[in-house]
Amino acid sequence: MDIDWEAHGWERLADGVGRRRLPVWDATVGLVLGSRAVLLYDTGASLTEGAELRAQISALTGGRKVTHIALSHPHFDHVLGTAVFAGAEVFGAVGSDDLLGGARAREELRTDAVGQGLDAEAAEAAADVLVAPRHVVSGEWTLDLGDRQVLLANVGPGHSGHDLALCVPGAREVVFCGDLVEESGEPQAGPDAIPSRWPDALDRLLALGGEEAAYVPGHGAVVDATFVRAQRDELARRFEVS
Repeated sequence: MDIDWEAHGWERLADGVGRRRLPVWDATVGLVLGSRAVLLYDTGASLTEGAELRAQISALTGGRKVTHIALSHPHFDHVLGTAVFAGAEVFGAVGSDDLLGGARAREELRTDAVGQGLDAEAAEAAADVLVAPRHVVSGEWTLDLGDRQVLLANVGPGHSGHDLALCVPGAREVVFCGDLVEESGEPQAGPDAIPSRWPDALDRLLALGGEEAAYVPGHGAVVDATFVRAQRDELARRFEVS
């Protein structure tokens, strides 16, 4: 079906591939449509954002539901909307299942969300129903969405201990990077970042996508391989690693 992505506030990246930059924290969510399945990359910072995404996706696709979710990394602005997508198969980097399945993670995500400006009741509601990935990716995992295959790649650690990229083949490959790459500000290294491994993670990302791919940061405008490589080199200088 023909989709008017822009009319619904989304950005078209390729045939059947789009993304939306969410308000407040400028986090990106990605959407990939196959003939049999609908994959969402990240779910927003609250149940309200998740519900808004669910409604938008239904409007975009003529009533289709999200069947698969890939979580880029376990930070509040990327995962707290997951629970509204009932029945979806959830994927994450290996270890994120144990992390997001624990009471400590729920409390840390709630605290971080409130500290970053999310309403306390909204943060608590989302943390109470936090969804841990059922499927964990330790290397690479190919998903068949129906007439389209996509690749989930555990390229981290780096920005976090559990960074999962999504590669969508096409005339120009689209690579969703999560917060391994940021364009609208300096890459953020929180307490769970592993700076010594971050440049290597970007090397793996570049090897997957190649020179001609469109790289979609977790925050900011779509960039190219030159930008990713420059950010990789800057991170290596910043954290004094090769």
